[in-house]
Amino acid sequence: MKVFLGQFMLIESHKPYLAMLAIQFAYAGMALFSKASMDRGMNPYIFVAYRQAFASLALAPLAFFLERNKAPPLSYILLCKIFLVSLCGLTLSLNLYYTALNYTSATIAVASTNTIPAITFIMAVFMRMESVSLKQQYGVAKVLGTVTCVSGALIVALYKGPSLKFLNWCPSVHKEFSHSSVINSSHKMEWVKGSLIMLSANTAWSLWLILQGPIIKMYPSKLRLTTLQCAFSCIQSAILAVSLDRNPSSWKLGWDVHLLSVAYCGIIVTGLTYWLQVWCIEKKGPVFIALFTPLALLITAIFSAFMWKDTLHWGSVGGAMLLVGGLYSVLWGKKKEKEMETCGITEARQIEAEEETRLECITQQ
Repeated sequence: MKVFLGQFMLIESHKPYLAMLAIQFAYAGMALFSKASMDRGMNPYIFVAYRQAFASLALAPLAFFLERNKAPPLSYILLCKIFLVSLCGLTLSLNLYYTALNYTSATIAVASTNTIPAITFIMAVFMRMESVSLKQQYGVAKVLGTVTCVSGALIVALYKGPSLKFLNWCPSVHKEFSHSSVINSSHKMEWVKGSLIMLSANTAWSLWLILQGPIIKMYPSKLRLTTLQCAFSCIQSAILAVSLDRNPSSWKLGWDVHLLSVAYCGIIVTGLTYWLQVWCIEKKGPVFIALFTPLALLITAIFSAFMWKDTLHWGSVGGAMLLVGGLYSVLWGKKKEKEMETCGITEARQIEAEEETRLECITQQ
């Protein structure tokens, strides 16, 4: 019985780690399946519309039953604000993301997500939502981490470098070097274009993250808010897809990788992963979540090389290492800043308590 209880407690203590591992595999799968669908001719705008439709259908029952008695009433003005936030965040970022996948690899798509904390930090500084103190170690760490992240992103976008030689065992990996220099030049330009579009998608996503704070204060029912944003994004993406692709046959989904990809991204990534992340944040905090982000890059790189035969380049590897290093620097700075703020609040409360005690003693005398 003691052995059973000990094993049960061990599993319980490791649940957040197992959940985060599952989340990173889910994100890696999103990039891999999406890339496979794009390579097989799926229109990226139609893909986003279908993905958001699946996400809305998956989240709607949960939002209805779990927040039925908690959700505040929705006003017309608030609905308009949620609509605009969905437009500039979800719709814009996802459409740019899947457009960029046509020009880059799944590995680069996942690597670029490490720039989101740095981009968000820069935006927050310009909007005066975040402060920078170069007199403190954590302030220097945040600034240096941001610069390192941006530098890594630029290296990934503008410099590919030679391919990794240890993948020569796979004959299809290096097929691109058999083309003429003109084709190689064109391929490089597409790579740069895709990487820059991916950075634009991350910028739009960072803006969406910043806008979530004010919106959640207006409408604190998080699950219903997410469902509404997915539904609005579905409508917006569908309008965009119809305006850019008038061919009805482009909307057909068969029992193939297209259906698997949109269902996976909508139900698993947006639905299940959302709940797992919220649970992990409650257990371990947001920094714990962010520390696992680079794991998705490693998983994607391995599966891309072995299954999708993607070529890995030294430039991408070096840029990804800078991205990860910059990410951890920003996270470390944020963690230290929060610790300093907590210590400051505690000291202030102690001073107030001592002052109150002193005043009580004087009064009694």
